Parts: sequence; C-alpha cells; structure tokens
Amino acid sequence: MARNNTRNNKRDLTQERILDHAEILFARDGYQAVSVREITSAARCNLAAVNYHFGNKENLYLEVFRSRWAPRAKRIQASFRKSVAAQDSLSSKSVVRALAQAFLEGPLSDEERLRHSQLMIREMTQPTAAFEQVADEVIQPFFKELADKLRSDLPEDLEEEQEMLNVFSIFGMVLYFNFARVAVTRLTGREYDSAFKARLVEQITEFSLNGLGVSKMEELR
Repeated sequence: MARNNTRNNKRDLTQERILDHAEILFARDGYQAVSVREITSAARCNLAAVNYHFGNKENLYLEVFRSRWAPRAKRIQASFRKSVAAQDSLSSKSVVRALAQAFLEGPLSDEERLRHSQLMIREMTQPTAAFEQVADEVIQPFFKELADKLRSDLPEDLEEEQEMLNVFSIFGMVLYFNFARVAVTRLTGREYDSAFKARLVEQITEFSLNGLGVSKMEELR
C-alpha cells in the first residue's frame, strides 16, 4: 500500500510540475509557439508524461486555464464579494470601488498577475477553446453579477445591451490600470505602491460613476 501511495504521489507531483511550467511557457510565448518537448524539458520529465497525464498538448493548455487561471479569477471575485459585503449599503460606487480594489489591491502576487494577464491577452487576440471555457464558466457569470449589482442606481428602463456595455467599460478601465502597470508607471512617474493604488481605485470609481451618469442623478436628488 505504501509503495502505491508513493507512486501516486510521484505522478501527482509530475502532473503539477508539468502544469506549472506549461503555464509559464504558454503565458510567455503563446500556445502555438510552445512545444511539448519544451514543456517536458522545463518540467524535467519525459515526453510521454504529457500524454499520460493530459492526453495531448491541447488538453494540457485547457487544463492550465481550468486549474490555474480560473481559480485565480475566482480568488479575485471572492475578494470583490467580500469587499461589497463589508459595505453598509449597496450602490454603484461601492460596487465599482470593490471591483477596482479586488484587481489593483487584491489577492494575486505580481508573478500570478503577470501570468494571469498574459494568458488572457493572448486568448483575447487569438482565441482558442480555452476562451470559450473561461468565458462560459467564469467571465460571463461575473459580468452578469456586476450588471445586477450596478442596476440599483441606474434607470429602470435601461436596455440589457447598455447594461453589459457599461460593465465592459468599467472592467476595461480596471484591467488596464491593473495590467499596464509598467506603462502607467513610466508615463505618470508614480510607482505602484499602496498610495498610488488607492489613488487609482478612486480615479476608476469617480470616472465610472460619471460615465454611468450616477453623479448627475445624485445631484438631482
């Protein structure tokens, strides 16, 4: 029995090692540019290990998104929900601020954030089956959740398409400030320290409220 457990542990470690190195290479070079041989060389295992654990390169790529990308996205979403729940009342302002905080000040390390963004940027420009997978299981449900939470301050007759475009606009700004840190630092002269992240959270929040027309509605109340 102990011998079988040792063998299974070795298989699990090999599988995790392949996933770790596959994610790094796919994020850095893209799906098409990475060979199975490169992955197994980095993971220090033989070529047959990929077929044994994943079937083929495409399945390995999909597993990177399922077991690496998706859990990170859900950690960000959990951070968002925790922040929203801590608010005294639900409003567009609290929702946008919580979203910006989850991405800019949230749970991912810089290394995780880089890999996370590189993988998705490649999928946005050259989508594969992985995009369909995460769009259906992770992104679309979260966008719907955001639209539902933003609805309280917006006109009741707002079209569903406009609601979704609002979410895209806010999300786009959040993603840019989160993923384009090098460019933002270079052009603003500010380091991404805690003070600047807080400043960006407020910028995103106020800009989004103006775009939604919430600020004007509050003035008329």
